[in-house]
Amino acid sequence: MKILLTGCAGQLGRELKRSLASLGELVACDRRQLDLGQPETLRDTVRAVAPTVIVNAAAYTAVDKAESEPAMAEAINATAPAILGEEARRLGALLIHYSTDYVFDGTKLAPYTESDNATPLAAYGRSKRNGELAIAASGARHLILRTSWVYGLHGANFMKTMLRLGRERSELRVVGDQIGAPTWARHLADVTALILARDDVAGGLYHLAAAGETSWHGYAEAIFAEALAAGLLEKTPLVHRITSADYPLPAPRPGNSRLDCSLFRRDFGLALPDWRTGLTDCLADARF
Repeated sequence: MKILLTGCAGQLGRELKRSLASLGELVACDRRQLDLGQPETLRDTVRAVAPTVIVNAAAYTAVDKAESEPAMAEAINATAPAILGEEARRLGALLIHYSTDYVFDGTKLAPYTESDNATPLAAYGRSKRNGELAIAASGARHLILRTSWVYGLHGANFMKTMLRLGRERSELRVVGDQIGAPTWARHLADVTALILARDDVAGGLYHLAAAGETSWHGYAEAIFAEALAAGLLEKTPLVHRITSADYPLPAPRPGNSRLDCSLFRRDFGLALPDWRTGLTDCLADARF
């Protein structure tokens, strides 16, 4: 197996670089080597590597900045995946791609299934949805994994922001009316490796996120409690629960980001642990 990994310096990409290394020849590219913001360069790289599997962990994830940079978000999250899909089809390669809960508007009361209509609220979600559609239209053998609230020890994410603010402030205000499942990047990477280790990988679109649910407020409180137990904080700040209206941002967020992962569990026989388990294990490894 020859694997081309994009975005290997990101929070998910770094975990994938570790988890995929034992599966075969791994060609791991960061933004300096393969910039999805310049999609025209992708074809030459893919053809030179000639992989049997492409794992696309690169993405434009600056949700609010995407409102002022929609063309860049579209280039990285939609145009580049379309090209990867076309090249994967030409090579007969499998394309694995990661998408987001932000393709939904969050108005559904129950967890979202793969068959629910995707109606993004903002530019980031639209670009990710367009990427999903482009990959499906490419005719490539593909596996798209929608996930939610990804965090890890590398890159920028909510967990790391809370740890920094927890050291700087005695009180914080955190939104409590948006619900989802914080998902550790390492768990996503490990499950990806387990899938690729199989002889026949089922393709299609699947939801894959941590089990359980919480709000950003509940997540923040859990981060501080676990960080205190792990010796990463000397004391925890007071966390006030606020509404989304109390903290307006350029890009609106879905109120309900819960993903129903039962289809993935049925077809692959795999599931991610509860979000609290991932958070505990992640912070046990933390060295900030």
